[in-house]
Amino acid sequence: MTPAVPGAALDIELPGPWQHRYISANGARFHVCTSSPDPRAGDAAAPLVILLHGFPEFWWAWRHQLPVLATAGYRAVAMDLRGYGGSDKTPRGYDPGTLAADVAGVIRGLGSRAAVVVGHGWGGYVAWTVAAQHPDCVSALCASAAPHPRALTGTWGSRLTAPKAVRHLLAMQVPWLPERRIAKGRYVAQHLAAWSAPQSSFPSAAEAERYRAAFALWPSPHCALEYHRWLFRSRLRADGRAFARSMRRKIAVPVLHIGGAEDPAEPAGGMASSARYVVGPFTEELVAGAGHFPHEEKPDAFNRVLLDWLSQHAPSGADGSP
Repeated sequence: MTPAVPGAALDIELPGPWQHRYISANGARFHVCTSSPDPRAGDAAAPLVILLHGFPEFWWAWRHQLPVLATAGYRAVAMDLRGYGGSDKTPRGYDPGTLAADVAGVIRGLGSRAAVVVGHGWGGYVAWTVAAQHPDCVSALCASAAPHPRALTGTWGSRLTAPKAVRHLLAMQVPWLPERRIAKGRYVAQHLAAWSAPQSSFPSAAEAERYRAAFALWPSPHCALEYHRWLFRSRLRADGRAFARSMRRKIAVPVLHIGGAEDPAEPAGGMASSARYVVGPFTEELVAGAGHFPHEEKPDAFNRVLLDWLSQHAPSGADGSP
């Protein structure tokens, strides 16, 4: 296990209206950034909303949401997923079952029975998995630019309706060359720009550099690519088939799916196809003028949608109870 690197704190523990801490869960240590509505009331005084970033980002992807959620009365926690940011970069554990157990363990480590889980991209993939495999830990689910895993593989595999995303996934299967490209070049800035809406101002040069610096913390590039490699290589393996079976479980909690209206990576029909795996209230929203990163490209619009939905479906109890 590779622990979080103390010397990298300036790249990861960025200052702001939040606090940094580390939580041990599922055999690893995870960096989280928390923003509470009233520091005098204590961390457990408000409903927990846990935020899961996507590729190639880290907790900072939620900088526009953390203070807004706190102001609205929620205890907001942005987590670095395994292999990213300040969290442990383990040699194994990048299958969705392990990643979901990480999140469930962090929720319990934060002192809550359950949380509203919000995930973007790969974080959304993990969020769906937490809801299916650890339903007692999820009181509501918001997936952004992340169809249900079974809907995702179904749309890609049958119609190749998101060629940019498919090419991206296939390119990551080559050993070590993608890691070198990510670590040495302008890959992060180019990827963020290519998957944003054409007219988007995201990422700025400063934002791209922030992500590049955080992603340069070796072995983060390799760990991140293990997510992609598991998804592709497991499809014909026993562990992949077992995961697919586990994801047949219907999601009984409220679900919000937020997409960017100009997302080049969202499979056509992926959002609608996700509804078949949900038996709780299911809401679909598109953010105009946003691509794959609506929470960063159009944070005000994204926050309005999220807060409106939370006002209707978030638990009122600090322990995740309704």
